[in-house]
Amino acid sequence: MISGSKIRLDWLCRAVVLALAFCAMPAWAAFDLPELMGLLAKQKSGEARFTEQRFVHGLEGPLDASGTLSFDAPDKLVRRTLSPRIETMAVEGNTLTLSRGGRNRTLALDSMPELLGLVEAMRGTLTGDGATLQRYFKSTVTGAPTKWTLDLTPLDSRLAAQVRSIRISGRASDVLGLEMEFVGGDRSVMNISPNAPAAVPTNAAPSGSAAGRTTP
Repeated sequence: MISGSKIRLDWLCRAVVLALAFCAMPAWAAFDLPELMGLLAKQKSGEARFTEQRFVHGLEGPLDASGTLSFDAPDKLVRRTLSPRIETMAVEGNTLTLSRGGRNRTLALDSMPELLGLVEAMRGTLTGDGATLQRYFKSTVTGAPTKWTLDLTPLDSRLAAQVRSIRISGRASDVLGLEMEFVGGDRSVMNISPNAPAAVPTNAAPSGSAAGRTTP
């Protein structure tokens, strides 16, 4: 026969386990913008390849482009398009330089708030600059460090008149995708493939090893 004290003890143990589980639940949902920015900020520089498809209202198929991306914290970002034609967009600080066909054009980003917001969406994400992102966008993070999504909605009315939303996706400190939906129905989808870090040179073979011996 089971005593009343034994039943009460079992009930109490179950209650404690349930309470602990309930208290632990928020930890699973705690991945947020500051945590994501902390992950991204660890990457001080990087290079990647990209492919992009632009879906334009009225055109039957997408417009394709491909090339390379590179960044150096805190504010340098370079997009070099290799196909369908070679052109480069380089941003450093407040200066934007466009290069095409041997010609360069330099602009001040703050003279074009719409373009500044788009640049800061990418630059702020790559460098883990959450304060800049929140200045220009309403930011929503979903997922987990191993697979996350950052949704950005423009706060600036001039940017919002052109861009409806931006979605950036990635894994840990790597940005893997960028989707933009424009007012009017156009859409851009970019897939990003980060380059592997350069291999660290191995040390010279120790004295006496086969690689270090000379033939008598």
